[in-house]
Amino acid sequence: MRYISTRGLSAAQSFSDILLGGLAPDGGLYLPDTYPQISAAELAEWRELPYHALALKILLKFVDDIPACDLKVIADRTYSANVYRHCRPNGDAGEITPLTTLEPDFHLLELSNGPTLAFKDMAMQLLGNLFEYVLDKRGETINILGATSGDTGSAAEYAMRGKHNVKVFMLSPEGKMSAFQRAQMYSLQDANIFNIAVRGMFDDAQDIVKAVSNDAAFKAQYKIGAVNSINWARVMAQVVYYFKGYFAATTSNDQKVAFCVPSGNFGNICAGHIARMMGLPIAHLVLATNENDVLDEFFRTGVYRPRATAETHVTSSPSMDISKASNFERFVFDLVGRDAAVVRELWKQVDSGSAFDLRGTKYFDALPSYGFVSGRSSHADRLATIRDIWTTYGVMIDTHTADGVKVAREHREEGVPMIVLETAQAVKFAETIQAALGRDPVRPKDMDGIEQLPQRVEVMAADMQAVKAFVVAHCG
Repeated sequence: MRYISTRGLSAAQSFSDILLGGLAPDGGLYLPDTYPQISAAELAEWRELPYHALALKILLKFVDDIPACDLKVIADRTYSANVYRHCRPNGDAGEITPLTTLEPDFHLLELSNGPTLAFKDMAMQLLGNLFEYVLDKRGETINILGATSGDTGSAAEYAMRGKHNVKVFMLSPEGKMSAFQRAQMYSLQDANIFNIAVRGMFDDAQDIVKAVSNDAAFKAQYKIGAVNSINWARVMAQVVYYFKGYFAATTSNDQKVAFCVPSGNFGNICAGHIARMMGLPIAHLVLATNENDVLDEFFRTGVYRPRATAETHVTSSPSMDISKASNFERFVFDLVGRDAAVVRELWKQVDSGSAFDLRGTKYFDALPSYGFVSGRSSHADRLATIRDIWTTYGVMIDTHTADGVKVAREHREEGVPMIVLETAQAVKFAETIQAALGRDPVRPKDMDGIEQLPQRVEVMAADMQAVKAFVVAHCG
């Protein structure tokens, strides 16, 4: 399989090349040249597979330059029970991604049982093992430059810590993440991990990462790679749990389901879009935003209008405090018939700080055929939903999952199972849980007192040159 850029000006690449390269040289994002199609026979065969075996089946659809026997070792090591050991008390400890049924045809798919208690572990653990494998085979090194609004950073650092030939430079918005999220990242003392807190919002950090990635000479000289969801391997890994969730919530492959996905950077729900394009029977993909509702606005109106930093709200679901959704470009590439010239023109407007409007075009007319619907949640909605799910079902959910539950309830269809993708465990947002329930969330014993550990972080202005200088000084 070959991978092409959404902007059409970069040569097609192999999987291993785009794994290490991240952003395409023309500024676009990589996608497979065609989506593999899953047959009815394959769906039937896959239904009973454990997670690691299902992951291998799907990875083999996208990766043809790593031997199947080696890919099996990587999948088995990544998706083992000892890695995903933080199952909630009401979950099934034998499952990597247990399905929690709240009521008939309304479920939570637990994705937060990994080492950092967030769904990002599901892809990032695979990414760390793939990086190590490919770098060892090629005798190369890589310097990861990433940006996080909360969970990506810790998931990346826990996946890469101690990995040879890899260093991680992770940007985060100073003071905008929860205390637990900051402690998870900044308390790591591994020599290959570097944290940079920039004065600004997540979008400022993300813009710096993209700008550095677009500096071809710097990227080549200092071997800059990416673990953000601009890296195709992240999205590929997330496709797996859509299949697993579908099998868990249905009894027959004739059934359709809906998935509700809390969305900030569009990576998680983009994986659902790809699963649907592959043939998974998904009736609807329900996109849930918080007060930063750029994506909800697009799916309602056809207008994509990223906000300026000053317009981005600081909310109690901080991992979604994003106004420029990187992975949205992948979906738009499909929406416009994979016409890279159209994508270049649209993102020329976005990159200039403007918006684009698809109303009155054939692309807007085609939008309903992709199965997306959307909705928005507020802080008051979040508190009310957390309280209701706890008092009614005895299940404690985090703030982002609460946004998903609130919007999912607005889009339920009779006879169609609704699966809300859980994003993190409640302990990561203890301040809001305390406000909603008047009690602290339970935390795993191995994370007791994490906020009191010594922290190591460099604070600097949101300035690309300053970040470059830091990388140069520390990349060796």
